[in-house]
Amino acid sequence: MKIYQTIEIETDGIVCTVWLNRPDVHNAMNDIMISELTSVFRDFFEEENLRLIILRGRGKSFCAGADLHYMKDIAAYGAEENLKDSIKLAQLFSIIYECHVPTISLVHGACFGGGNGLLSACDIALAGINTTFAFSEAKIGIAPSTIAPFVIRRIGEYGAKELMMTAKHFKGEEAARWNLINHAYPESELENALSKFKQQILDCGPHAVRATKELIGQVVHEHHDMVEILDYTTKLITELRASEEGQEGMSAFLQKRKPNWIL
Repeated sequence: MKIYQTIEIETDGIVCTVWLNRPDVHNAMNDIMISELTSVFRDFFEEENLRLIILRGRGKSFCAGADLHYMKDIAAYGAEENLKDSIKLAQLFSIIYECHVPTISLVHGACFGGGNGLLSACDIALAGINTTFAFSEAKIGIAPSTIAPFVIRRIGEYGAKELMMTAKHFKGEEAARWNLINHAYPESELENALSKFKQQILDCGPHAVRATKELIGQVVHEHHDMVEILDYTTKLITELRASEEGQEGMSAFLQKRKPNWIL
């Protein structure tokens, strides 16, 4: 089995668990993790016998968003590099979302930024009631652009306005009320909840489940062009990162100071 730097894979042939494996930084995403996750989910398209994929995180958190070193690199990127990076991230969420195998994300600890993109790209999301969520991008002068197509499909327009425009922190039960996740459980019950959903999916016909997932996608997206949406969102985040406010916001975050728009 292939060895990865930032993730681990466990499989019994029909169920595969993908572990985010950077526990020392709360599984923050960097360029390597994005590439490795994209590669793994692309390979899943060739797996005919696979019936379920579970995405979860090692250590204290599911995913704390972007790695600080990765953010420093992004802040220094030129326009062309910035666009390429945005496209890579959008492609990751898209390939998870479009995977023909059912997907479940199990979320705990903290889930910020791109972590919300990962869980939103999955078919079912379960979380602990004490999990902390946030769309904190606006606080650093940018927008949650590449994750927006997937998150907004879950929570809708007005949920997105409240959570993304305030950048507030909120817990699992509120995340469930917004439909960001399907269900919130006490942390002690998370594993049992996962086992229940796993068995329910495995009790169904494998081809029927895949066909049902494709059916839902066809009905929901009949009048929407995902290619155009992703083109818009990747260009937007590229512009915001390069803007004066975006540069100031990311610099302030990395330097642990207030940005210049806070008096």
